[in-house]
Amino acid sequence: MMNPEINQTTFSSGELANGGSFRQSFFMPEIRAIELFLSIAIFIAIHSLRQRKQHGLPVWPIIGMLPSLLLALRGDIYDWISGVLCRTNGTFKFKGPWFTTLNAVITSDPRNLEHLLKRNFSNFPKGPYFRYAMRDFLGDGIFNADDDVWRQQRKAASLEFHSAKFRNLTSYSLLELVHSRLLPVLEDSIKHSIPIDLQDVLLRLTFDNVCMIAFGADPGCLRHGLPEIPFAQAFEDATEITTLRFVTPKTLWKVMRFLNLGPEKKLKKSIKEVDEFANKVISDRKKELSLYDEGNNPKSDLLTAFMGLKDDEGKPYSDKFLRDICVNFILAGRDTSSVALSWFFWLLEKNPAVEDKILAEIYSIVGKRSESDKGEDRDSIVFKPEEVKKMEYLQAALSETLRLYPSVPVDQKEVIEDEVFPNGTVMPKGEKVIYAMYAMGRMKSIWGKDCREFKPERWMKDGRYINESAYKFTAFNGGPRLCLGKDFAYYQMKFVASSMIYRYQVKVVENYPVVPKFALTMYMKYGLKVMISKRD
Repeated sequence: MMNPEINQTTFSSGELANGGSFRQSFFMPEIRAIELFLSIAIFIAIHSLRQRKQHGLPVWPIIGMLPSLLLALRGDIYDWISGVLCRTNGTFKFKGPWFTTLNAVITSDPRNLEHLLKRNFSNFPKGPYFRYAMRDFLGDGIFNADDDVWRQQRKAASLEFHSAKFRNLTSYSLLELVHSRLLPVLEDSIKHSIPIDLQDVLLRLTFDNVCMIAFGADPGCLRHGLPEIPFAQAFEDATEITTLRFVTPKTLWKVMRFLNLGPEKKLKKSIKEVDEFANKVISDRKKELSLYDEGNNPKSDLLTAFMGLKDDEGKPYSDKFLRDICVNFILAGRDTSSVALSWFFWLLEKNPAVEDKILAEIYSIVGKRSESDKGEDRDSIVFKPEEVKKMEYLQAALSETLRLYPSVPVDQKEVIEDEVFPNGTVMPKGEKVIYAMYAMGRMKSIWGKDCREFKPERWMKDGRYINESAYKFTAFNGGPRLCLGKDFAYYQMKFVASSMIYRYQVKVVENYPVVPKFALTMYMKYGLKVMISKRD
């Protein structure tokens, strides 16, 4: 009779003697599957990383370059784009996930920009995708329009911008805002020894200014105590969330909009606030104009000019269209100059030698005043338009700021018919094209080895300011869409900057984080906290 215990021991010994062949054969399929999976994963990773040399970024199966984009959105996406463009000689094709609208050609090559902004302008409109993504916010306004709709608005705005009455209004409103509101706010911060958010203050200034000259309305943002203005925050939120649509699959943000979820819910609320402000401005202006006889209107602003125009059917423009006009010109006049000035004062503190040269230029101009004007004390001096025009080194410093930190860091077009860029990049019909102004300022091939340095001298020759090609320096766009307000923007920035620098020193709060925000315009993400002190 067999002993069960002996039999069990014999079986175990046999198993050990065979090296665990039973367990090995049992797990062999799983081990081979893991090895196969790892081999495929390693192959894909090596293949994707090798494509970085060709495409500038790893290209993964199905999801394309999306992982790189998601990582970039957690940091400074503009520096990320600049780095990729520097590695790819100024142009690369971004490949998004399959079945998405995230594919695009991204370029910072001046030859390509001249081609799309000027030489072949008609083949590169904003395009259906851009207009659709922006329509909730910008409607059919000048920044979101193409073809005849754009031409009509630009023609009307151009006539107004070049009228003597409009130029006088811009000079007077700016003088009033700087000396009656901005300087007292800065004085108050000195009196109480408290830091202020300079970006917020400048946004308030330019918002009041654009409303005065574009709509004849004074919202009073830059009043004593800096009151909360719900519209201003709503406008900033709308620009930021709308920009996110361009890095989000179209189907996803459309679903969120339909279900009123996430960022799209906040966008809807922000646009409602923007609409209420614009509609009130339009309503108030119509009531005001009804008090005057036809042709006897004393107002000279953009809104009034557009109210006097007729559409293709000979009818006055609708309130919805006038709303779009308001929102687009607020975007143009409020955000661009204020954020540029914020970056300017930040750069100025980091480059005291530049500030000294600006001061020397201002002192020289003041020193040439007549004997009667020289008796004025520092606080009472008001710079005259002809004096502001002579501040050429200051204009060079502002241009250098816009080169490094353009108010609109990227812009987008769409190809109507198959196209080839001068650098050889082939683009099929419907391809999106993104031109990166921020990256252009950091390209050695465009600005030289010192491209990342703040050097206003690159804009000066024989003591005079020199202009650069609009396709090398695209802060004000180029070609038929060249910014109508370029001259006014420079005048506004020079008047504000000189009035402040002449009187005050601006010091950024120690260790304050200064990084760009991902939005339509280059806000500082956390604002710019500064201490103001009287200049000796």
